Amino acid sequence: MSILEMPMNGFGATGVRDDLQAAVQLPEIEDADLPMRVLVIEDDRDAADYLIKGLRESGYSVDHAADGREGLSLALSESYDAMIVDRMLPGPDGLSIVEMVRKASIPTPVLFLSALGDVEDRVSGLKAGGDDYLVKPFAFSELLARLEALLRRANPNQENTFLKVGDLEMDLLARKVTRQSKRVYLHPREFRLLEYLMRHAGQVVTRTMLLENVWEYHFDPQTNVIDVHISRLRQKIDKPFDTAILQTVRGAGYKLEPAA
Repeated sequence: MSILEMPMNGFGATGVRDDLQAAVQLPEIEDADLPMRVLVIEDDRDAADYLIKGLRESGYSVDHAADGREGLSLALSESYDAMIVDRMLPGPDGLSIVEMVRKASIPTPVLFLSALGDVEDRVSGLKAGGDDYLVKPFAFSELLARLEALLRRANPNQENTFLKVGDLEMDLLARKVTRQSKRVYLHPREFRLLEYLMRHAGQVVTRTMLLENVWEYHFDPQTNVIDVHISRLRQKIDKPFDTAILQTVRGAGYKLEPAA
């Protein structure tokens, strides 16, 4: 599918503008001056430009291959922190590339992109050696969240245990939250909700993302549970202070962003 055919909430003009404003909190690495390297193997020029621009604006170093032959060569000869691979490519297809990479004992996390979204398509991608599978069209914010999760799983000892968004701070080990050095007391679910929002600071977080990652629901229970907890969280991290940092993005979700 061409990028130009994708709906506005995925690869459309409005979605691109909104999504590219999203920022992702990258896992810490030994040298903070060295951005994480991502290889994008995508033959659709528009889709590739969209991905490259968004990833670079989010702090990644990106290499691009426009076909399977070049992509396989880079994957086997260079060192990357993650790879984003389209399934349908000229030359070796995405499945073949990842299979050959795994046969070469290269453990780099792989996120498949594909217009093929049936269960058997997803299963074949994972069996080929992929670590995650995202169906086109997709929201760029979701791709960033999935990429971050892959990098975090690949580097479990480097996960940040101290989060900071503006004047809001969270110590995961002490289970302590402060804003402007004032203690904020949260219930366990509120703490987990805030942690997820802080790990995706500056990024639009959808209701689906919250249901799956905070409540571990893989369906929408059609309740106002999210609204209730967001409201309670606002009462504790926003209302006592001069500026609000927890925003509602109408029709999309929520975003935690430090005050300007």
